[in-house]
Amino acid sequence: MDRRTAFSRMIACVGVAVGLVQAQAGKAGGMVTIEDVTLDELKRGMADGSIVLVDVREPNEWAAGRIPGAVFNPLSSFDVSKLPSAPGKRVVLQCRSGNRSKTALGLAQSGGRADVKAHFGGGMLAWQGAGEPVDR
Repeated sequence: MDRRTAFSRMIACVGVAVGLVQAQAGKAGGMVTIEDVTLDELKRGMADGSIVLVDVREPNEWAAGRIPGAVFNPLSSFDVSKLPSAPGKRVVLQCRSGNRSKTALGLAQSGGRADVKAHFGGGMLAWQGAGEPVDR
């Protein structure tokens, strides 16, 4: 195979891969809706019961420490059907620093949970950095 043919095939494969990623990330029309929740909003919502926090970190991270009251749904085995469905409450996703929670938002929304659009972007780093309590 000459270089031109090899290059053309490579470009075609990249195009297919990009298309698959875009289709998976936004089956319902494209963009993932992301609402950032601040530390103060999270603390208020957890205190008054208006927020249900979902930790999407991995089991070893969860075992090392978690935000009190959070429920566990790790990204590596993320299950949309296990997300809390609490009428009148806001489901907020959280990870270590905000990247995995954004990924989980995309999975939740593409899995039919358009109501799940908030994440605590600072994650555990911001929580612990502010001196907030951690369950072990």
